[in-house]
Amino acid sequence: MATSNPGPFERSRYMSRRDLLFRAGEGMSGLALAYLLNHEGLLAADTPGACVTTTDAETPVLPKPPHFRPKAKAVISLFMSGGVSHVDTFDPKPMLDKFHGQPLEGKGEIRVRQGYPGPLMRSPFGFGQFGDNGIYVSNLFPHVSGVVDDIALVRSCQGRSNDHVLAHYEWNTGSLRMGFPSVGSWVTYGLGTENQNLPAFVVIYDPRGGPFSGPTNWGSGFLPAAYQGTVFRSTGDPVLDLNPPADVTPQQQRARLDHLAWLNEEHARQYPGSTELAARIASYELAYRMQGCTPEAVDISGESEATKKMYGLDDPVTEPFGKQCLLARRLVERGVRFVQLYNGALVQQNIDTWDAHSNLVENHTQHAYEVDKPMAALIRDLKQRGMLDETLVVWHSEFGRMPISQRGVGRDHNPDALTIWMAGAGIQGGQVIGNTDEFGYKALDPVYTYHDIHATILHLLGMDHKRLTYFFNGRHMRLTDVHGGLIPQLVT
Repeated sequence: MATSNPGPFERSRYMSRRDLLFRAGEGMSGLALAYLLNHEGLLAADTPGACVTTTDAETPVLPKPPHFRPKAKAVISLFMSGGVSHVDTFDPKPMLDKFHGQPLEGKGEIRVRQGYPGPLMRSPFGFGQFGDNGIYVSNLFPHVSGVVDDIALVRSCQGRSNDHVLAHYEWNTGSLRMGFPSVGSWVTYGLGTENQNLPAFVVIYDPRGGPFSGPTNWGSGFLPAAYQGTVFRSTGDPVLDLNPPADVTPQQQRARLDHLAWLNEEHARQYPGSTELAARIASYELAYRMQGCTPEAVDISGESEATKKMYGLDDPVTEPFGKQCLLARRLVERGVRFVQLYNGALVQQNIDTWDAHSNLVENHTQHAYEVDKPMAALIRDLKQRGMLDETLVVWHSEFGRMPISQRGVGRDHNPDALTIWMAGAGIQGGQVIGNTDEFGYKALDPVYTYHDIHATILHLLGMDHKRLTYFFNGRHMRLTDVHGGLIPQLVT
């Protein structure tokens, strides 16, 4: 009886005579090559788990040349989740004192998120002038005010959404919609990273929980999955399940990974184009290498007591964000390209962020105290180590807050005006860029959007935002879409 032809799956299990001879020949020549290399002492030492630099050609984040000479090699993003009030931190408005308790008039329809629009409300916090140029900083930030000469404030920023989740998308991915690559993913896609034994893009969020919109903030969107952020925890083990079980030897683990890689590669040949699988293969190899490098990179025990105190690790309130900032410095020091830190968290069903609807004084006093000393320490530490000129530090939030009161004690969301600041990367500190109207309700010309901020970040890293593209869905996509211009005061 004639047998039916084997199906595609069955055929994949058989090997032709030609393939047999070809693969056997490859194996014999490989053995000969290994013998010669070993005889000449050219083989790498067999040190499983050791922190060594790899030159694996399949690694997707190998260093890539920038478009032009960069001013920065790495970015540290300090994201204050919840919406920081600009008129209570870095953009004082004397007119709020003068017209406190009066309605906001002549500004058209007032767009509030939660309702209950009240009259104009003065800031409950005082301001002082600091630095060589007398820049105004709220007394919420006594430590940051001491490094204001290293900071460039951009007061005329503006977003589009007054919703937390969508506004997080805006500032972290350049789009109001979910599913787009984050800034960190674009940066690592464009430049790769200098250390192949640590992730190129690391996220350290608030130990109380993640931010609004969660992992979408650091996702890779339509870029290959290898460019998404890797989450490190700021308390306990930074990377969960990094170490193998105690009964598994390094040799056994290496053999398992090699076999798994072979299976994955066989699958990839049958189903090409699966970036998730390619990223999984790369992540297994990275995890193996991280076993040797990560413990040292995140071990702060060797830092001096003076350094720990400078970051606020001796205070239980400042310790969590202080550790985040110290880890960020250690990571960029070791070649990590992009590190993003979050302050403000969603704790199960509760919110513990900068979202000051019900009690502005209590909310901003608490969160400013958590981050003020660590942020100033980060700038000072980078500067004294000679790293600030090649590291870009960005402080931002998803939107500002209203100059009017909400039920007399809080402020509602305001995407039409917010302040960010940058330091390092050769940026001239001690300057204020842009402004808002007399009450801080709307940004004035020149208005800078998240597209402009993103274009400027890429430029400081040596990339033209119009040339950094990825072909998807029929067109060449980019972080700034069809928008974006440079902020001249930051790139000259």
